[in-house]
Amino acid sequence: MKRFARIWLPSRPALGCAVITLALTSASVASADDGPGPFGVTAETAMTRHTVRVGALFGADRAGRLSGGHFCTASVVHSPGRDLIVTAAHCVDGSDGDLVFAPGYRDGQAPYGVWKVGRRFLPDGWAKGQDEDSDIAFATVGELGGRRVEDVVGGNRFAPGTATGATAVTVTGYPDAREVPISCTNKPVRHSGTQQRIDCPEFTGGTSGSPWVNGDRQVVGVLGGHEHGGSTADTSYSVVLGKEAAELYKDATARS
Repeated sequence: MKRFARIWLPSRPALGCAVITLALTSASVASADDGPGPFGVTAETAMTRHTVRVGALFGADRAGRLSGGHFCTASVVHSPGRDLIVTAAHCVDGSDGDLVFAPGYRDGQAPYGVWKVGRRFLPDGWAKGQDEDSDIAFATVGELGGRRVEDVVGGNRFAPGTATGATAVTVTGYPDAREVPISCTNKPVRHSGTQQRIDCPEFTGGTSGSPWVNGDRQVVGVLGGHEHGGSTADTSYSVVLGKEAAELYKDATARS
C-alpha cells in the first residue's frame, strides 16, 4: 500500500506545502452539509453529527501522537454489528501493518476516540491482482469503552447499484497535508463501465477512501479505483459500486 494513497504524475508540480487556499464561504460549507449549493467548490468540512462519521486512518504506532500521521480516509457504514468502516482497498490491503481509525479527527485530536482496525474484507479482484476496478474494502473496528463505533457517531447506508450521477454527492476526506477534513459537492459522471469520476479541487494525497454520500446519507462511491483515485488534485475516481461491492458488503456483515 502506498502511504500517500494517491499517485501523482512526475510531471505534476509538487503540492506538498503549497496547498491552494480553499474557498471558505458559508455557501460552500452549506453545500457540503446539505447537498444543494455551488457545485465543485471545496471547503473545510463543518463538524456535524453526520460529517463525524468520516475519519482518518493511521498506523497503529501513531495512536498516541496523531498529528500529521494520517494517510487515508474511511467512514462508518451501517451494519448489524455496528462496527464497520468502508475505504479504498489500497488503504487497508494488509501490507502496512496494524491500523487505527479516528472518526471526526481534527487538529491532532480524536473527539470520538481512536478505534483499532480489525478484520479486513477485500474483493478477490484486488486481493489477487490489485485490479483498480476492485479498489474498495471494508474493515471492522473493535469496541472502545464497551461501545461500538456506529453507536457513537452513527453510520451512512452503503448503497451499491445506484446509477452514476443520479444525484449530486458530497465527498469528504483528509488530505495528508492538512489536519482538518475538506468537502466538495458535485455530480459524478461515468468514466467507464466500471469507474466513475467527480470534479472537485484539492483532493490530494490522503483522500483515498473518502465516501461519496448523496442527500439520503447513502454511500454511492468511495474515492479510489482509477489511478488509485486520480493523478491530479482536481478530478477523483471511484469504482462503480455494483455486484462485487454488494457481495463484499454482504460478506462483511455476515461474518460470524
